[in-house]
Amino acid sequence: MKNTELKLSVLDLATVKENRSLKQTFDEILESAQHLEKLGYERFWLAEHHNMASIASSATSVLIGFVANGTKKIRVGSGGIMLPNHSSLVIAEQFGTLESLFPGRIDLGVGRAPGTDGLTAQALGRNPRIINEQFPRQILELQKYFSKENSSALVRAIPGEGQYIPIYILGSSTESAYLAAELGLPYAFAGHFAPEMMREAFYIYRENFQPSEQLERPYTIACVNGIAAETEEESKILATTLYQAFLNIIRNDRKPFPAPSKDMDEIWNPMEKAGILQKLKYSFIGNPESIENQIKEFQNTFHVDELMITSHIYSQKAKLKSYEILKTTVNNLNREFVNS
Repeated sequence: MKNTELKLSVLDLATVKENRSLKQTFDEILESAQHLEKLGYERFWLAEHHNMASIASSATSVLIGFVANGTKKIRVGSGGIMLPNHSSLVIAEQFGTLESLFPGRIDLGVGRAPGTDGLTAQALGRNPRIINEQFPRQILELQKYFSKENSSALVRAIPGEGQYIPIYILGSSTESAYLAAELGLPYAFAGHFAPEMMREAFYIYRENFQPSEQLERPYTIACVNGIAAETEEESKILATTLYQAFLNIIRNDRKPFPAPSKDMDEIWNPMEKAGILQKLKYSFIGNPESIENQIKEFQNTFHVDELMITSHIYSQKAKLKSYEILKTTVNNLNREFVNS
């Protein structure tokens, strides 16, 4: 295992649940962030998605402001902003405004995927033919807009200019690993839905990393699913909401997240089950002892600096309890690291 303190954070997808309003969704997001702050989590990120009845984080920057305003010290940011959906200047201004309102607490995680279907991507103004050159260029534009040196430019980001807003590169394949390494930026991998290339991506990133003004050495974040409960049985029941959510994606049915099921075999077929379990390969599901063993095994393989948990749990009460168990487990592991 990596013999340094493992940080723990959360990625919230603003999941809309059956029989819940959007207002209830947003209220639960804030309640989660406030709970995580008390527990000592590192950061709380929100992800940009569009045209999904199950996810309400399309106006990502607005939600970041909502959460930051309702908390005091936890870092809040994007995991991520899908940069080719936007003007670099607009994102620099939005996050410059957030940093001005909540100094020292805002993260800007960026990705290149659309966060939606092809038709909606067109409505967002994306040009798929230039994405691979557009995304790196936009990151450099953001860095320019945030720099003090841009004060003499004809186009300036105000607010934004001269502010320190850390940029994180997000990825679900190996392509962004090379870019994060080249630019010397921290790298977060979407292991919660794309586990296949995570090991290779982290290897590429570490082997090719070039120090930068923002970062002296590689910094890795692994996003994984986390569902913890007092008993194994309860955790497995809670996890059925996660399984049904992925099943809805396979069936192209993006309806709100369902309540847990007593028997998933009545819902999915064997082929769907195998495919979903493969996609959820890196998920921590179980009681405290089981979760601890799973995290140890994961760290023995990946040696990440930070775990970012996403929890598709229908019950808000059970979700908050899961966060408590996960934080207690990581705290215990960190004490083992210090004493080893």
